[in-house]
Amino acid sequence: MKVSGFTIVRNGQKYDYPFTESIRSMLSLCDEVIVAVGNSDDDTLAMVRAINSPKIRIIETVWDDSLREGGRVLAVETDKAKSAIAGDADWCIYLQADEVFHEKDYPEVRRAMRDNLNDKRVDGLLFDHLNFYGSFDYIADSRRWSYKQIRVIRNDPQINSYRDAMSFKKNGRNLLVKKINATVYHYGWVRTPDAMQKKLETFQKLWHDDEWIEKNVQKADEFDYSQIDSLAHFTGTHPQVMLERINRMNWKFDFDPTKGIKLSLRLRILNWLEKKYGIEIGKFKTYRIIS
Repeated sequence: MKVSGFTIVRNGQKYDYPFTESIRSMLSLCDEVIVAVGNSDDDTLAMVRAINSPKIRIIETVWDDSLREGGRVLAVETDKAKSAIAGDADWCIYLQADEVFHEKDYPEVRRAMRDNLNDKRVDGLLFDHLNFYGSFDYIADSRRWSYKQIRVIRNDPQINSYRDAMSFKKNGRNLLVKKINATVYHYGWVRTPDAMQKKLETFQKLWHDDEWIEKNVQKADEFDYSQIDSLAHFTGTHPQVMLERINRMNWKFDFDPTKGIKLSLRLRILNWLEKKYGIEIGKFKTYRIIS
C-alpha cells in the first residue's frame, strides 16, 4: 500500500500558520508528501525546505488572485498539489496548513486505509474535527464549528477539491466514505490577536470583492476573540509536533460565557440535539457514510 500526502501553503510564516507542524504530522503516514508552495513574500518556502525530509516534494505555484468567488483559488491550488501525487499511490492524505494529525491516531488511520484498500466503494475516510479557538485550551463546540471532514481520499483522478478546498467531490457527486475513529486538530483560530486580524482581513479577499470587504470587514489592530457562541475547555493532549509552538504562546485568552454571542432558541435546540444525540440537521455535506 502506497500513501501520498498533499497540502498547499502561501505566506504561512506571515500569517502564523502551523504549516511545518502540519507537514511533519503527515510524514509518518506517507511515502511522499507534496507541498504546493504559492508565491509568498515571506520565508515559507525556506521553512518547508528546512524540514529536510526526503519524503517531501515541493512544487512552486502562482496563485490566481482574481479567483475570489467562494475561495475558488484554494481548490485550484489544492488540485495542483493532488495532480503531482505519484500515479501508483493508493491513498492520498490531505491536510490544510493549519490542521495537524495526532500521533495517537496513526494506528487507526493506517488500519482504515489497509482494511478498505480493496473495497472500491470507499472513496475516502471521514475524520472528526476539533476547532481550537482563542488559545490552545479551548475548543469551539457549537454546531457551527463541530463538523466532520474527509481527509483521506482514494487516488482517483475523478476526485477533486470542492469549493474553497474544505472537501472533495467525485465527478460532482458526494463521496462514499467510512467514518473512522480519528481526529483532525484545527488551529486556524489560535494566533496572536494582531496576527489573527491580519489573516482575517487578507483572506477575506479570497472569497469576496473589495466592495463587500469594505462594508463587512471591520478594520482593527487586533481580532476580538470574544465574539463566539460556545466554547469548551480542552481536556485532551495536543500532537507532539505542536508542543513547541504551544509553549511559545505569548498572549492570554479567557472566555466569559455570559458575554458570548447569544443564540436564538432554534440554534440552542439544534446545538443540544447535536451534542446530546449526534443529530445533525441542515448541515451541508459532501459525503455519504457507508458501513
